[in-house]
Amino acid sequence: MGVYGKSSVDIRTVARRAGVSMATVSRVMNHAPTVDPKLASRVLKAAKELHYTPNTQARALVSGRSRLVGLIVSEIINPFFPELIQNFEDATVIRGYELLIGSTNYSPARMSQCVRRMVERKVEGVAVMTFGMDEDLLQELAQCGIPVVSVGRSGTPKLSSSIDVDYRSGIREAVQHLAVMGHRDIAFISGSLHLNAARQRQAAYQAAMVQIGIKVPAHFIIEGDHTMEGGFAAAERLFSSPRMPTAVICSNDMTAIGVLHSTSGRGLRVPKDISVVGFDDIHMARFTVPPLTTVRMACSDLAAAALDALQLKPSGAAKPVATTASPLVPTRLIVRQTTGLPRKAKLPKSRTRTTVPTPQRKD
Repeated sequence: MGVYGKSSVDIRTVARRAGVSMATVSRVMNHAPTVDPKLASRVLKAAKELHYTPNTQARALVSGRSRLVGLIVSEIINPFFPELIQNFEDATVIRGYELLIGSTNYSPARMSQCVRRMVERKVEGVAVMTFGMDEDLLQELAQCGIPVVSVGRSGTPKLSSSIDVDYRSGIREAVQHLAVMGHRDIAFISGSLHLNAARQRQAAYQAAMVQIGIKVPAHFIIEGDHTMEGGFAAAERLFSSPRMPTAVICSNDMTAIGVLHSTSGRGLRVPKDISVVGFDDIHMARFTVPPLTTVRMACSDLAAAALDALQLKPSGAAKPVATTASPLVPTRLIVRQTTGLPRKAKLPKSRTRTTVPTPQRKD
């Protein structure tokens, strides 16, 4: 263990080893930009040699700041959310904060528990990435003096802000990409329409179809639930209809993966018989068979926009000027191998079927 036992390694010990004051050690550990780089290097070297870890709770008591940022997500089964969490963690560390994560699993009771935990831990801001949240709970956070940012919400209460996602641009690119190749029978599988984000994505699809002059049959728009099981079930309905589409745009990648499972079970070839487009561009999208064409909504962009809206900048950087405009997260089409020219002949009746996997959760 060496000269210094673990129990004796505190800020005083580090200061003595580095030959600086305890105030200097404190400023270095708090990432203060005013510390001389040579002194900072000495302090960090001493801390490493002594295996010193700052007591964040004690530091919070002294400073009156928790240096915690709350992140509330819908679930962790959908790969989009772990990717989002990773990007938030990367971005908060750069800013000198730690991340406190809560998952609602689409339950109002769980959402309330998440909010209560954020309040109890005295977080300095909360990013709500559930793509739909009770306004009363947002108000509860705001009333506790905690800044909140959420996705695509109107009527924000005091201390609350929102960021918008440019759904229209990405989905318009997807529709035009299919239309240029000759597709006219383009279906859409939405998420659960109680979510604002799902409604916005469906509206973006409908607007894009109007723009290219195509009237969409009612049975070409099916409500899903952003799960693989929901995508499979929606695809089974589409593929069983008398007029089968030549292409399907999905509200997220998990839905698209469910659609691919349905095509496999029916003996349909992608993209020769049916083209498929997802949304999100999760890491898994590159490894489906064939690799999925999708609309990218970068998790890194979401994290950066949310933390900027909370005015949490990297240590030493100037805070952004407050603005009433909502940051706009860009989207763009990523073309891979699930889209191609539309089929020329009517498909024969399918002779095979694959059953849908057992859902891992019930929404």
